[in-house]
Amino acid sequence: MATFATDVQRVTVLGAGSWGTAFAKVLGDAGRDVTVWARRESVAEEIRSAHANSSYLPGVRLPERITATADAAAALDGAQAVVLGVPSQSLRANLTAWQPLLPREAILVSLAKGVELGTLKRMSEVIAELAQVPADEIVVVSGPNLAREIAASQPAAAVIACADHERAMAVQRASSNQYFRPYTNTDVVGCELSGACKNVIALSCGMAAGMGLGANTMATLITRGLAEMARLGAKLGADPLTFAGLAGLGDLVATCSSPLSRNRTFGERLGRGDTLEQAQAAAGGQVAEGVASCSSIRALAQGLGVDMPITDAMHRVCHEGVDPRQAGAELLGRSQKHEWS
Repeated sequence: MATFATDVQRVTVLGAGSWGTAFAKVLGDAGRDVTVWARRESVAEEIRSAHANSSYLPGVRLPERITATADAAAALDGAQAVVLGVPSQSLRANLTAWQPLLPREAILVSLAKGVELGTLKRMSEVIAELAQVPADEIVVVSGPNLAREIAASQPAAAVIACADHERAMAVQRASSNQYFRPYTNTDVVGCELSGACKNVIALSCGMAAGMGLGANTMATLITRGLAEMARLGAKLGADPLTFAGLAGLGDLVATCSSPLSRNRTFGERLGRGDTLEQAQAAAGGQVAEGVASCSSIRALAQGLGVDMPITDAMHRVCHEGVDPRQAGAELLGRSQKHEWS
């Protein structure tokens, strides 16, 4: 097992989107020296000169300890921890380019929440493959962490998961500040599945809201969605307690309930009758993570023989043109069963 810094001071965040920038702020407010890599030089320049990223977090002042560059090699030079903050379906392409630049002893941290299309791999598995490091050395951050609220320094907690507990604790110390409280966990599988699946369930809650449905429906979707997540996790050896914690229920409630959730608002547009293309245009050209993940999670579940009816319904709405109302009626019309079967 490679050596690593137990007192992480220099951190690189690869990705200047909402969550990447918000987590960079968390690290900066925790007293760490942070370099953000941005794809566009204009974004990097604004972070450097104005301590702001108005494209993704308008009105937020970033700490003086944060700098930025569009040069990946410069960003990674001397990093003790590297935080991967790009979307799940673009992680492979980005990491392929970054792999030769990664400092050999840096702790690798994943912010992405999804299951890769095609390979059906979790993000830590993709990172381990491309970075050529043992899977038990990858750290995963998950939990109820809506970027805009974190960036506003509103109190929140998170889970720092790694099979190597010492690495998890190093990232925990590096990110702990007056408003952000991280807990450690060694169940990477459970944390990653929770983070991926909750985006799909949030789509369903958004659709329900778009159709004018109320709290009973939302509570039903959240609870039955949690059951789907737990069934898949059990099949893959996850700890059942993880799904009752911050990475599971905590993230699920936040993402399904908040108008700040991209997945929920995307689903709401679909529930109002928008096409996938119209919803994407309304979201500034961005597709919610759950739109891709519903297909990869569905394929993973089918291969394992796990029943995930809400996930299946979201795939059919997003990718087979099924009307959300029809999907809802089919969910209600399924054969009756015991709650825990």
